[in-house]
Amino acid sequence: MIAEAIYKRLIVSCQAREGEPFRDPASMALFAAAVVAGGAAAIRARGPEDIRAIRKVVSVPIIGISKEMQADGKILITPTFESARELIAAGADMIALDVTRRGQCYDALDRLRRIREELHVPVLADIATLDEALAAARAGADFVLSTMRGYTDDTATIQYFDLRFIAELVRQCPAPVIAEGRIDTPEQAGAALAAGAYSVVVGSAITRPVTIARRFADAIASIPAGENGL
Repeated sequence: MIAEAIYKRLIVSCQAREGEPFRDPASMALFAAAVVAGGAAAIRARGPEDIRAIRKVVSVPIIGISKEMQADGKILITPTFESARELIAAGADMIALDVTRRGQCYDALDRLRRIREELHVPVLADIATLDEALAAARAGADFVLSTMRGYTDDTATIQYFDLRFIAELVRQCPAPVIAEGRIDTPEQAGAALAAGAYSVVVGSAITRPVTIARRFADAIASIPAGENGL
């Protein structure tokens, strides 16, 4: 079963932003193959093209998402039932969608129910607050993910890995909790599991070379001229 395959294991998000050197399906497939060889138990991937390419090279479960611009000028994760169906047809085993307060304004809860009932796959709810997690659980979400913590209007001040939030979700939400968002180190991933998370999703810290290199470059640039560690 999928749930058993990912329990207390690492899930890696293999995505790249538009304009980045690795923003193509073949590169995402190579990243997926590499992280599975390194121990990843599942992949989170964006769009049918990437998922088809990834499915050709790995057999682990794939969490499928789509990202589409909405009328309010912002991206929404898996905003339609049709997009979810395309992801499953491409080889995804699970679907994740935005079930934040904004997502719910775009009928996320009804869409969550329909995906489970008609596509017969586990549905994962990307949330930012406890209330959103509880609403998703009531709607039948198989898992809730802290993906959107820090990326919504009411959580925008949270720009760090929020371990206390993971622990709170585990205590109060009846659905299993998957920790995702700003997990930059193995120690943070371990702390999330110790706090009761079902699994952990790591993305940028593993599969975003531009982001990784920028962290090092910014840190080096911040050192005053003349300072050294000698």
